[in-house]
Amino acid sequence: MTNLKKLVAIGTMVLAIGATSITAFAASAYDSPAEAVSGLTGKTVESVIAERMETKKTYGTIANEAGKLEEFKSEILEIKKAVLAERVKAGTLTQDRADEIIAALEQNQVNCDGTGLGSARMGQKLGAGFGRMNGRGQGRGMGMGNYFAR
Repeated sequence: MTNLKKLVAIGTMVLAIGATSITAFAASAYDSPAEAVSGLTGKTVESVIAERMETKKTYGTIANEAGKLEEFKSEILEIKKAVLAERVKAGTLTQDRADEIIAALEQNQVNCDGTGLGSARMGQKLGAGFGRMNGRGQGRGMGMGNYFAR
């Protein structure tokens, strides 16, 4: 579950960066990390999901083992940029905040090795924080969970 949260957070930031550039409209051919790994590796989506569930590997690790990590990171960034662009268009996210998220996603991808651990450390409570706050705001909270608690 930890890796999924990180992928969502990274994806969201990536989408925000795309919202400010022309490339944001050249959306990814994929709608999810599993689809991206599937398309890049030639495996079926079902087999990628099954591998992830059975081995507990991240989608990034699966892509890395296939020699497709850089392409995977690029696709994930585009997926996240598209989501952020949709939120800006819907008015649930400001363009400035989307830009901040995209910049953070791009910075995080520099050191991404596909394992999903990133800079998270034991005991940190991290989250994407994109909740609607029951319609009262943009929900920029830090999250309530522990990535390493199971």
